[in-house]
Amino acid sequence: MKPETETAEDRPLKVLRCVPQLVRLRAKTAPDAAAVAAGGIRLSYAELDYRAGLLARHLRAAGVGPEKLVAVHMERSPESVVTALAVFKAGGAYLPLDPSLPAERMAFMLADAQVTAVVTRSTLATALPFGPWRVLILEELESTAPVAEGMETDALPEHLAYVIYTSGSTGKPKGVEVTHGNLLNLVEWHLRAFQVNAEDRATLLASVGFDAAVWELWPYLATGASVFIPEESVRNDPQAVRDWLVSNRITVTFLPTAMAEQVLRLSWPPESALRILLTGAETLRRRPSEGLPFLLVNNYGPTECTVVATSGPVLPEPSATNAPSIGSAIDSTEILVLDGEMHPVVEGEPGEIYIGGAGVARGYRNNPALTAERFVRDPTQNGHGMRLYRTGDLARFLPGGEIEFLGRLDDQMKIRGFRVEPGEIVGVLNSHPGVQSSAVALRGDDGEAKRLVAYIVAESGQELTRSELREALSRRLPEYMVPSAFVKIHAMPLTVNGKVDYAALPSPGAADMLPESDFVAPRTLVEKRLAAILIPLLHVDRVSARDNFFLLGGHSLLGTQLLTRIREVFDVELSLLGLFDHPTLEGMSVEIENLILAKVTAGGNGAHEPAASEERVERSH
Repeated sequence: MKPETETAEDRPLKVLRCVPQLVRLRAKTAPDAAAVAAGGIRLSYAELDYRAGLLARHLRAAGVGPEKLVAVHMERSPESVVTALAVFKAGGAYLPLDPSLPAERMAFMLADAQVTAVVTRSTLATALPFGPWRVLILEELESTAPVAEGMETDALPEHLAYVIYTSGSTGKPKGVEVTHGNLLNLVEWHLRAFQVNAEDRATLLASVGFDAAVWELWPYLATGASVFIPEESVRNDPQAVRDWLVSNRITVTFLPTAMAEQVLRLSWPPESALRILLTGAETLRRRPSEGLPFLLVNNYGPTECTVVATSGPVLPEPSATNAPSIGSAIDSTEILVLDGEMHPVVEGEPGEIYIGGAGVARGYRNNPALTAERFVRDPTQNGHGMRLYRTGDLARFLPGGEIEFLGRLDDQMKIRGFRVEPGEIVGVLNSHPGVQSSAVALRGDDGEAKRLVAYIVAESGQELTRSELREALSRRLPEYMVPSAFVKIHAMPLTVNGKVDYAALPSPGAADMLPESDFVAPRTLVEKRLAAILIPLLHVDRVSARDNFFLLGGHSLLGTQLLTRIREVFDVELSLLGLFDHPTLEGMSVEIENLILAKVTAGGNGAHEPAASEERVERSH
């Protein structure tokens, strides 16, 4: 007979039904094993469990419990992992909140989610908007004794585990509610499908607020593996990512599609320990070459279905001309492809993807109308069938049972793995007093070169500039949702139904671009040559000396291309971290000049004077 004081952590594994209990079990069975590592910081499972337990008692004292939501306002770090686990231990659910988000967007998410508290670092607290939520400083909590002892809260499968916000077509982001039961299905499938064990070394590279971070963390901690967190400068550079994966003997990793496609082009040393490269978030166009030491696995799934709904290996096929499939349904998941009347289509015919099963989320936070619209009942069983999430994605079944992704039924798009609803961007643009109407489209033939372009019809007599529109958008939207180009048009082209005719929108051209305010022409030789690199790379007509690379539409993947061209032209190594610290043309030029001077002073071999690089600049076009 078991003692009455038995807790969830003391029960056999087969009856443990939630992730925090599985992590607790690992802390008991392998306390000294490495759980999380970042730079020089290493947390064992015992340390992770202890710190999370202490913090959980503080959270319980602050009113956190089942169905209570806590925002984790931190960058990717061991401390953010401790905090998320502490929320689980307290019985609550967590909301990842990227500190780089605009304050107005953070304020909306916190208010819409009705969070009980926000846990943050002291250095980040001043960036938080004011509101009715309690702000808890991690350092202060960890330096004081917990105010309650003996706290024990069992998380149940039906309890809320986390909320992640995605872009919303109504002009506001929407929070997806995922339960512990949803999460556990993802974890159990992942561990079985990829044969993950305590010897594995995995990674946490996904951005804060991207649902892939959930997948990168909990399956590994639930089975006793080690999770490694790279520096920000590493995770955005394909070569640096490869070298970091190799040097840390990583065995399983996830990379968003655009990054994975670049990594697949690289050569891999024989000492690589990587056995599985997981990818997803956008349409995969590239297959692995023969001889790579790891298996590439393509994955698909909306946030509303707990990260992954379909998965499948992508094998080298040199003669293949079609894009790789998105695999087939994962465990306890059903994929239906239905027509406009919600009837199943025959194999090979296109239809909308509907997803059912254990991964289908509860719905949208505090939005029952949208939940009812997107989460429906299987009509093939007279309305009494399983709950389905209607994705808006177009696909078809292939003869072997795999699924071919064909695109979207609406204008939703993916930018660097993030879901973007253009209606949300349009809503912000149209609120500007100088904008009469606007539209946003994704332009570019190559997956890596795709960019958001805004089309603007100005109010009569208004002279708009790119700078003021970027600034207005940046106050309310994350940087990946800020268009890189702004095209002025006299009237919005419409279809016969009165909707925007996207096919009739012009391709961005220099003559049609909104002007930049306070333009400062490049002055020095280095600035001029750097501008010659940036103009074709960013598809702009000109670059001001004070233009910010990232506000012109640049991002980390384009940044690596920029650094390569800088190396070719100037024969110096500007780091990605240096680009983040000095993103203007003016700032980059000063850094390049300093690197050239240092090389000459140190007697470097063949340091090129800027004047010797004109031919290289011409070739970079």
